[in-house]
Amino acid sequence: MGIEGVGARVARKEDKRFITGGGRYVDDMVVPGMKHAVFVRSPHAHAQIKKIDVQKAQGMPGVVGVLTGKELKADGIGNLICGWMIHSKDGTPMKMGAWSPLAVDKVRYVGDAVVIVVADTKGQARDAAEAVEITYKELKAVVEATKALEKGAPQVHAEAENNLIFDWELGDGKATDAAIKSAAHVTRMKIVNNRLVPNAMEPRAALGHYDKAEDHYTCWTTSQNPHVARLVMSAFYNVAPENKLRVIAPDVGGGFGSKIYIYPEEIVCLWASKKTGVPVKWVADRTESFLADAHGRDHVSTVEMAFDKDNRITALKVDTIANLGAYMSLFSSCVPTYLYATLLSGQYNIPAIHANVRTVYTNTAPVDAYRGAGRPEATYVLERMMETAARELGVSPAELRRRNFITSFPHQTPVIMAYDAGDYNASLDAAMKAADYAGFTKRKAGAAKQGKLRGIGMSCYIEACGLAPSSAVGSLGAGVGLWESAEVRVNAVGTIEVLTGSHSHGQGHETTFAQLVTQRFGVPIDSVSIVHGDTDKVQMGMGTYGSRSGAVGMSAIVKALDKVEAKAKKIAAHLLEADEGDIVIENGEVKVAGTDKSLPWFQVALASYTAHNLPAGMEPGLKETAFYDPSNFTFPAGCYICEVEIDPETGLTEIIQFVAADDFGNIINPMIVEGQVHGGIAQGVGQALLEGAHYDASGQLLTASYMDYTMPRAGDLPSFKVSTSNTPCPGNPLGVKGCGEAGAIGSPPAVINAITDALGVVDIPMPASPATVWATIRATKH
Repeated sequence: MGIEGVGARVARKEDKRFITGGGRYVDDMVVPGMKHAVFVRSPHAHAQIKKIDVQKAQGMPGVVGVLTGKELKADGIGNLICGWMIHSKDGTPMKMGAWSPLAVDKVRYVGDAVVIVVADTKGQARDAAEAVEITYKELKAVVEATKALEKGAPQVHAEAENNLIFDWELGDGKATDAAIKSAAHVTRMKIVNNRLVPNAMEPRAALGHYDKAEDHYTCWTTSQNPHVARLVMSAFYNVAPENKLRVIAPDVGGGFGSKIYIYPEEIVCLWASKKTGVPVKWVADRTESFLADAHGRDHVSTVEMAFDKDNRITALKVDTIANLGAYMSLFSSCVPTYLYATLLSGQYNIPAIHANVRTVYTNTAPVDAYRGAGRPEATYVLERMMETAARELGVSPAELRRRNFITSFPHQTPVIMAYDAGDYNASLDAAMKAADYAGFTKRKAGAAKQGKLRGIGMSCYIEACGLAPSSAVGSLGAGVGLWESAEVRVNAVGTIEVLTGSHSHGQGHETTFAQLVTQRFGVPIDSVSIVHGDTDKVQMGMGTYGSRSGAVGMSAIVKALDKVEAKAKKIAAHLLEADEGDIVIENGEVKVAGTDKSLPWFQVALASYTAHNLPAGMEPGLKETAFYDPSNFTFPAGCYICEVEIDPETGLTEIIQFVAADDFGNIINPMIVEGQVHGGIAQGVGQALLEGAHYDASGQLLTASYMDYTMPRAGDLPSFKVSTSNTPCPGNPLGVKGCGEAGAIGSPPAVINAITDALGVVDIPMPASPATVWATIRATKH
C-alpha cells in the first residue's frame, strides 16, 4: 500500500473544482439559441382537466412555445413505466396506471405536470405559465395508504381496484403462524416509517437539444445512471432511437436515489426542443423539488416477533402497507418487496419469516428509492422490535441481540438472501466499548440530577448492496441487468484514462477509482483520469445506486486492469528478453524480478503504440474493456449506539453521543468512507428527529419548503465516533461491501430506541420533534 494506493487516506481530487466554484452542473450548460422552460403544474391533488387555454400565454413577450399533453401524445411519446414487474400472491401482475409526461385528461397529485412553456428567459416563461388557463373539475383525494384501501375511497387509477397495486408475500406463512402460536413470548407493534423528501443539494434539471441537421438529440440531465436514461427514453418513451440520443450527466450535486429515475421533465424538454426548434433548459426551484421529486419511505407495518423460553427468536411476521403515491416510478415496486422483505432476517438467525406487502396508489407524489431503499424500512422494523422485546423480556438489548446473532457463514435466510461473511459480535463489541455502554447507568443518574431525561438505544443493521447478479434480479422481475462495465486506456505517454459506467455524484469516484490504478501500476494518482456520465464517451453501464460503485463498478475496473497488466507484461518480457512470469510492475516501472533490468511504465505504453517491436501476432495499443456481473449481493453490517438527553420542559432532544461500528469489508479510502457514514447518519438523524413530508386531507403538501420541512443542521449533530472492522467479501475481487447507505439505515432506530428509553414509552412517531416529545411526556405524565 502506497500513500496514494488502496487503503490510503487520499484527499478527494474532485474537491478542488467543487470548492472553488469550478463544478459543471446542468444549470451551467449553455447551448447557442437556448431557451428556458417552466412547467404549469396541477394545484389539485385529484381533478379532471376540462379545458386548457394557452392562447394568451402564447402571445406574451419572449414566448417560443406553449405545449400540452395532447400534442405530446399526438407525437407518439409514451407513458412513464415501472421497470420491475411484481406479481401478487394470486399470480396477477401489478396494476400499473398510465403516467403521461404531461397530464392529458386527469391530474393525480399536486405538482403533476400539465403544460410546458418555453421562452427566451425563465422570467418570461414563468409569466406566461401564469397566463395559461386550465379548467379543472376537482375530485376527492386520498393521501394515506391505509385509507386508500378502504371501501369507497377515491379511485386514483381505474386499473387498480381499491387503489391496490399488488398484494405480495415472501416466506413461509404457515410455519411462521405455527411458531407464533407456540411461542413463549410474542412482541407486537404497529410501526410507521415516515415519508421523506430527498433534498439533494442540486435540484433536478434537464437541457434538451434537438439538432435538426444531424437528426440527433442530446440531453444534459441530473442523472445517477445516464445509460439507463437513454435506454428507457428510446425503448419505452419513443423520444428518439438510442443511436440518435446522447445523455450527459455532468457534475451532479447529490442524488440519494432520487435521481435514478427518468422523470417527465427530461422527456418533455427533448420533445419540446424538436417541437420548437430551440434547445430547452429546465431547472427546478426548491418548492418544485418538494412537489415533484420522488419521495421516500412511507410504510405502515403490523409486526409480530416470537421468542422461545430461552429468548431465541422463532418467527417474525410482518404485514406492510406501502404508499407508492400517484404513479409507479421506475423502481418503486422493488423497494417494498425485494429490497425490503429479503432483509427482514437482519443479523439474526430467524427460522421462520413471513412478509405480506400491499402497495397502494394515493394522490401524493410518487414514492421510490431513497438512500437505503427498503433496507432502512426493514432495519427500522427489526430494531424497534428487538429493543421493545428486550424491555418486555427484562433483558439487556445488547445481550438479546447477541443471543440471536448469526455466527456461522455462509448463512441462508428464509427470505432469499444468502449471507456470505460477517462478524456481528465484533461490531457490537466495538460499539459498546466506544459508547462506554456499561457506564450509561451512572450517566443517566447524573442527568436526572440536572432535571434531564437520558436514554440509550442501539441498532444492529445489515444491508444488501451491489444489487446483483443480473440473472437473480431478472428472475425476480427486474427489467434490466445489474452488471457494470469499465474501459482502461493507457495512452502512449503512460497516462491512464478509466471510463466507467458508474456515475459519481458525491461518492469520490475520481479519487477512489484512480487509487486502484495507482496501486496496480505505481503511477502518480494525478496521471489517472476517470471519465463517466456521457453515453457517447463511455460504453453501456448501469450507473450508481445501492452502494454498488465499489463492489460492482470497481470490480469491472479490476477486470480491465488485469487485462492491461497481462498485455503490458507480455510487451515488457519481449522487450527485456525475459520470461513473462518474471515481470513485475511497481513504482511506475516494469521490471524483471531479481535483476536490475527495467523499463519505465511510459516506455512500455509507448512501445505498444509505436508497434515497432511487439510480440508476434500482438495487436498494437494498450486498451482493454471488461464487464462484471457479481455472483451475489454484498452484505455490509454494523452496530450503532445513540445516547440522548431530553429537556422535559421543552421536549428538546440532544444527541450526546453517536457511535457507529461498521463492517464494510476491505476499504479503498478510509477518509471517504468516514464521510459517507457521517452523511448517512445525518440523514438518518434527520428522519428520526426532524424530517417529515405531510399532506392535508385534500392532498396539499404542507411541507413544501424549508420553512416547514426541517433539515438537520450542524448544531443538531454531535461529533460521530466511527470505526470499522473487516470481514472481506468473498464475492468480488476487491473484498469490498459498500458504505454509502449504511448511516441512513442504522441510525433512525438507534435514535428512536434512545428516545423511548429516556421517556419510558414503547413508541414515539418519527420525526420525534420537540413538540412530539413534549406531548408524549405530558401524555405519560412523566
